[in-house]
Amino acid sequence: MAELLFGTGGTPNSTPKPPSTIDGIERIAELGLGCMELEFVRGVHMSKDTALQVAAAANKLKVKLTAHAPYFINLNSAEIDIIKASQYRILQTARIAKLCGAESIAVHAAFYGGESTDKVYKTVKKYLAEVLEQLSGEKNNVWIRPEIMGKGTQFGTVEEIVNLSAELPQVLPVVDFAHWHARTGQNNTYDEFAAVLEQIKQKLGKKALDSMHMHISGIKYGLKGELKHLNLQESDLNYPELMKALKDYRVGGFAICESPNLEEDALLLKSTYESL
Repeated sequence: MAELLFGTGGTPNSTPKPPSTIDGIERIAELGLGCMELEFVRGVHMSKDTALQVAAAANKLKVKLTAHAPYFINLNSAEIDIIKASQYRILQTARIAKLCGAESIAVHAAFYGGESTDKVYKTVKKYLAEVLEQLSGEKNNVWIRPEIMGKGTQFGTVEEIVNLSAELPQVLPVVDFAHWHARTGQNNTYDEFAAVLEQIKQKLGKKALDSMHMHISGIKYGLKGELKHLNLQESDLNYPELMKALKDYRVGGFAICESPNLEEDALLLKSTYESL
């Protein structure tokens, strides 16, 4: 059975201040967690030397890493300069992630901008394929993972992300269960969680379930979807049933907690999962 690791989106809150990435990795290990997401959401500001030190620390402490690309990405912009800048930010993240030893990067791919979902899908696929071609030429095999998004204005339904993953090499989903719940106002029962996992299994194969990249948190939402992240026990996310679905489907990979309390909820998810 593939191993499912639990960790935090960014350095744990209890990391000594000011926290460095290496301090965060050390704290993850102290807490008994297994992974950490490197948050490049405001831009990629890490030197090659630091990245290599991060890789060495993570390897020594047996902490696995993922990364999150900058938020400022829109592969469906009406302005070609924004598309090119978006592609560059994905490339930047993939390059630094590889140096850090991270296995995959989360990407917020695009906004619909009032266009049809079919047209936006084709546009995203086209410009993401160009990124993949560049990475292939650089022999960079980091997984590029478009994320399931929490608002109806954002490209990123389960179907869109799974289909994109089936059609492009080196692409797999980031399944954000809180986002999907917030976007739909549903998808919060065992059967609904299982349906997402089944869709991935049928379309992408069991190997995709063996190496999942997931985001989990509590979430506040309204008619238009996601409003903000919450701690699990302050939200209605049915995390015990989600953990049961992940266990039943023998899911492996990374469960990254994005609740405000980070490690507290990561440990809650881990203990809930291990109690099943």
